[in-house]
Amino acid sequence: MPRNVPRELLLNAFDMNTVGHLAHGLWRHPRDQARRYTDIHYWQSLAQTLERGLFDGLFLADAVGLYDVYGGGPGAALEAGVQVPANDPAVLVPAMAAVTRHLGFGITANLSHEPPYLFARRMSTLDHLSQGRLGWNIVTGFLDSTARAHGQASQTRHDERYDRADDYMALVYQLWEGSWANDAVLADPASGQYARPERVRTVRHQGPYYQLEAIHLSEPSPQRTPLLFQAGASARGLRFAARHAEALFLPNQGLQGTAQLVQQLNGSLQAQGRTRDSYRLLTSLEVVVGRDADEARDKYADYARHARPQAALVQLASATGIDFARYAPDEPIRPDGLGEGIQSIVRSLAQSAGHGPDGAVTVRELLTQMPLGGRISPIVGSPDEVVAALLHWADHTGVDGFNLVRTVTPECFVDFIDLVVPRLQALGRYKTAYAPGTLREKLTGHGPHLPAAHPGALARQGAASPPA
Repeated sequence: MPRNVPRELLLNAFDMNTVGHLAHGLWRHPRDQARRYTDIHYWQSLAQTLERGLFDGLFLADAVGLYDVYGGGPGAALEAGVQVPANDPAVLVPAMAAVTRHLGFGITANLSHEPPYLFARRMSTLDHLSQGRLGWNIVTGFLDSTARAHGQASQTRHDERYDRADDYMALVYQLWEGSWANDAVLADPASGQYARPERVRTVRHQGPYYQLEAIHLSEPSPQRTPLLFQAGASARGLRFAARHAEALFLPNQGLQGTAQLVQQLNGSLQAQGRTRDSYRLLTSLEVVVGRDADEARDKYADYARHARPQAALVQLASATGIDFARYAPDEPIRPDGLGEGIQSIVRSLAQSAGHGPDGAVTVRELLTQMPLGGRISPIVGSPDEVVAALLHWADHTGVDGFNLVRTVTPECFVDFIDLVVPRLQALGRYKTAYAPGTLREKLTGHGPHLPAAHPGALARQGAASPPA
């Protein structure tokens, strides 16, 4: 959907606290430093690089389980480093916040397996320590291996995961927004009074999935509720996003497919009473840029020699529930229903045009679509070519910006910052300085807290209960 008034692009680096994220195999490249993911200095240096490039944030994915559908076990994922081993993304935030002033941090956390009371405190703590630069990518999970690790036989059914998530959100909103009043903290050394008990409310939640009676342990953080990201693209996921999300991360379904998804999403959000300026839309892109087109093509060919498309099938197998190891290279892939995985990916796979019988896509064709070890078709070119492609994507689809997928790191981000950012700035499509304030203020242009029309703001209403 074209924009009437072009806006400055939003840009996040898209990464994960692991050796291999989405461009599988590129950790093997001699210039790649992802093997240093256990080194705090690696992450601090990356954060400083991104802030030099005025990136809005570092968006950290996570998966609290192993990809074990391909070949019937986790062996292929372990061998290729397909998002395993993986460390906790949340603990990176204080280290990176300490060496930056403006960079935001969007961390993925699976609410299906996070106790809400302790999770709410952790998010408040991180929002305090980052001075209001925290975002939460809300996910409900899709891996059976994650469910088994938490004592379940299998993953909860897809739509019920979102029903459970709605109840979870209602609870944490009360903790973040309603437990402590704005004037609850006095911190008065003369009187010796730190907090006013009458201004601290006990949350009593009796929902269909969660029950709680407690006072939030943390005093109000700069944003109270972290900036809310969400990435669901199924019908149920879109309803959840329309209610809660302030920034939505859309799957890259190609230029036309993403434009259609944006149109669908705008309709869903408007049906919920949301205005277009109340949320931001981002999709993922992969960029290989050189000082000229020849250098970019040479760099792309060099990267491709280290990529492992087969490893991308390992991740795709768990996302869809389809064991691609059971298919011959030219055998048509026909998903049997949507299953309980990521339904938007299953649907896009079922709709893919291929050369197998009846036009079905085959494993061989999937592998050719993953030249850098992932399903995103990379943009390759000179700085001017990359800028033209980015602006065409933004203006044609209606997205506000991009999560830039890590390839060879940190080289890919350094190249983008040095070669692409100045050209975007010269065209007036990228900021030349950070706006003041919290992550919410920077990305939305509104205040530090949830807007009054957001469902989470309803938790601020009502008389305070007496303290427990």
